[in-house]
Amino acid sequence: MANAKRVGILTSGGDAPGMNAAIRACARMAAYLGIQCFGIKRGYDGLIAGEIFPLGPRDVSDTIQRGGTILRTARSADFLTPEGFERACEMVKNFKLDCVIVIGGNGSLTGAIELTRAGVPLLGLPGTIDNDLPFTDFTIGFDTAVNTALSAIGNVRDTSASHERTTIIEVMGRECGDIALYSGITGGAEIILVPEEPVDIADICGRLLDGRNKGKMSSIIIKAEGVDIDANALDAEITKKTGLDVKVVVLGYVQRGGAPTAFDRLLASRLGSKAIELCRDGVYGKALGVRKGEIVWDDLEAAMAMPKKSAEELIALSKTLVV
Repeated sequence: MANAKRVGILTSGGDAPGMNAAIRACARMAAYLGIQCFGIKRGYDGLIAGEIFPLGPRDVSDTIQRGGTILRTARSADFLTPEGFERACEMVKNFKLDCVIVIGGNGSLTGAIELTRAGVPLLGLPGTIDNDLPFTDFTIGFDTAVNTALSAIGNVRDTSASHERTTIIEVMGRECGDIALYSGITGGAEIILVPEEPVDIADICGRLLDGRNKGKMSSIIIKAEGVDIDANALDAEITKKTGLDVKVVVLGYVQRGGAPTAFDRLLASRLGSKAIELCRDGVYGKALGVRKGEIVWDDLEAAMAMPKKSAEELIALSKTLVV
């Protein structure tokens, strides 16, 4: 396909720290290569509405350290309708965009597949705190979310120890337990519950009581939101079966905000720059990611169909380190 002269960028779905670093890298690499760059506001909704504007290197100044997305984001119901989808495709043609770069998670890149099938030249970047995309070792925003959770775990551990209680800390992750695993292991949690593994209440209670018998006066349980038991229901079960003092802390959307870590800024910068280089070379229909430290790109549809990443090693490690 032809080398790109005009490239549009949008962020879609849930925001993730580092999205701005990716936008910045795209805009500045485009300027360096002589490619016109355009921002698309509010994800697919903005594409449908034609909210498309020039995005130059000065427009992205002072953004690399900011969380969220300067382009704003939305989950578009209109994009799922035939009329909305057709309008989105028309806008790409009307604004003479040679490629659209979509930064988002599972739902956003699934929508991107439909655009590529309709003939829209497109590249996908993995922007989601959940780290649930199979084609990349890490997604933009994941490292920041883990460190945000880790900081909260440290704060909660202090008060948990002072009151000699067990605290259940719920982190994000509907289908992927990576935030729980990474923050739980590095935060020294006694128990980590993830969607990839069924919940065994008897085992949890046994491990808590065993720890208490060994002199451990407080415990931290990290629970991913997608685990098949509500945090308050888990609290009630543990209290009933052990008599321990249990509290629940739900971190919620605080994990999505804040300044991105150095890791996320660098990952986003590498991915955004490479995306523009691929546009220059006329390479489209790809999902970009990082594997074993190297930037890679695969056909978008094949990338999204890859097997889910295994969590078995980290699940085993989380249990091994608690004695």
